[in-house]
Amino acid sequence: MRTDKNSVLRTRRDFLRQASCAAVGTLALTNTVRDLHLINSAMAQSGIPSGSTDYKALVCIFLSGGNDSNNWVVPTDTTTFDQYTQIRANLALPQSSLLPLCQTGTSGAAYSDSDGHTYGFHPACPELQTLFGEDKLAVLFNVGTLVRPTTRAQYTSSTSKFYQPPQLFSHSDQVTQWQTSIPDAPPATGWAGRVADLLDASTNRNGNISMSVSLNGANTFQIGNIVSQYQVSTSGAVVATGDQMGATGARLAAMKNILALSDPNLQRNAYAGVVKNAIAVGDLLNTAVAGTVLDSFWSVPFPNTTLGNQLKMVARLIEARGNPATPATGKFNMSRQTFFCGAGGYDTHTSQVSVNGTDQPTNASGAHYKLLDEVSACMFAFQRAMEQLGIGNKVTTFTASDFSRTLPTNSQGSDHGWGAHHLIMGGAVKGGRTYGKLPTFAINGPDDTGLGRWIPTLAVDQYSATIAKWFGVDSGNIAAVFPNLSRFTSSDLGFML
Repeated sequence: MRTDKNSVLRTRRDFLRQASCAAVGTLALTNTVRDLHLINSAMAQSGIPSGSTDYKALVCIFLSGGNDSNNWVVPTDTTTFDQYTQIRANLALPQSSLLPLCQTGTSGAAYSDSDGHTYGFHPACPELQTLFGEDKLAVLFNVGTLVRPTTRAQYTSSTSKFYQPPQLFSHSDQVTQWQTSIPDAPPATGWAGRVADLLDASTNRNGNISMSVSLNGANTFQIGNIVSQYQVSTSGAVVATGDQMGATGARLAAMKNILALSDPNLQRNAYAGVVKNAIAVGDLLNTAVAGTVLDSFWSVPFPNTTLGNQLKMVARLIEARGNPATPATGKFNMSRQTFFCGAGGYDTHTSQVSVNGTDQPTNASGAHYKLLDEVSACMFAFQRAMEQLGIGNKVTTFTASDFSRTLPTNSQGSDHGWGAHHLIMGGAVKGGRTYGKLPTFAINGPDDTGLGRWIPTLAVDQYSATIAKWFGVDSGNIAAVFPNLSRFTSSDLGFML
């Protein structure tokens, strides 16, 4: 047998580091609980300080399909609104239906940006209007996947491939690029996964679950090299129960006994360790969330929808976080956490607005109205829940999507776009403001590819890095998380305190 260090796994720790992912993937039980945090904690250097008591969480809401953000936030100043109406045709919302963005609530003065634009939210979003008026919500204009800063002249030039992200306008490719923040290289890890790899060992030393929790299944956003995402349903962790393993639970008990046996074989021993961790963490999670507040506690009820139930479980998981400075049994004892939630249906090629094209709140039969009604109510309920838990300024929620959609109509809806407008919510957000630049509403104008698709003026890298900096990634490590960030002039867009 060869004995060089490159061919032999010299210790059980070396074996665990390299074999655990494979072991997790070989059993249906462990596929539901992909948690390698306990292994990672065991390998953390003892010189790293214990977990911080300064709790922070990130919550990504991914709007799958490509949200038409051109109707989410609409300019209301006369000149720009007229341009919007002419190009959007039957997709244009009536100006009287839009909910004004105001600086101090709905009765305050209308907000205007540095270019003199005023704005209104889609009529399905009164809750977002309220949060904007409370300075807890910010709007970021025209952000998207960029290889490097790109002008219309560069996009249309003979060297356009040097500027265009691969497979632009493709759902799957743009989702991956949004979630990795690396548009011009094969995907390997997501940006939240890289953040977890960087921060988890030092901030969550006493933690009992993964730093990366998904309520919406497997995602690229939270893939890391060390920290694996932990998938949770809206009812809690999916675990083996007595009913599944025999009426008396005898099979489950027997399985636990078998897993407790020592084995000289490194592979079998490592496999057993991963499965035991999966069972233990699942049991811990379900026990912890069982002790969280009842639905009647929340001042604003969570909507009983896909997204509402995901965010409600996030709120319960955050409540069960515990205090890492004084670890408690039955708590997670976390200082940093990321959560991934999502809702589908945003690929609105047809039936985007109501049948007569007005999309009024009293005639809300359009698909987009119903989608934005859900996300507005759910985000509002979640922010109020965080405030009730006393951590409204410790949790930042932000939206993402494949892309926006074309400003022109295709007669029944809109087609795949590029640059999009997004929302950032929380007490640590410099809210009540818009950031970035509203595109020029002109087909073949300076911000258009030629089909009413906005060329982004801000990169996903900049958007994500601003959030990651608030979360705790320092300037010395930001480039490791966002390797393309140096191509852009600013790494901080200024929307976080």
